[in-house]
Amino acid sequence: MKIKKNDTVLIISGKDKGKRGKVLKVLNQDNRVMVESVNLVKKHRRQKSEREKGQIVEIPKPISVSNVKLICPRCSKPTRVGYKILDDKKLRQCKKCKEDFE
Repeated sequence: MKIKKNDTVLIISGKDKGKRGKVLKVLNQDNRVMVESVNLVKKHRRQKSEREKGQIVEIPKPISVSNVKLICPRCSKPTRVGYKILDDKKLRQCKKCKEDFE
């Protein structure tokens, strides 16, 4: 997968189209990513004891990796990603500015 944890991505489809966010978690088996403050779902929590109240919390749900586009850390534009092998090291490369990044 070309998107990794802590990358900044742009949402290109869905209810949060146009938002930017940081990748919190990558789920390789499902081809999904969790992005902060995107695709928030309300979940009802039960009270665990009599002192504690039940509440409604918003949690992020994973979205498909095909619905996000990586934002290049060098040129700050949404871009596709290629790979470049350099001295037994595989580097990601921005398709717009041709800069390598980790």
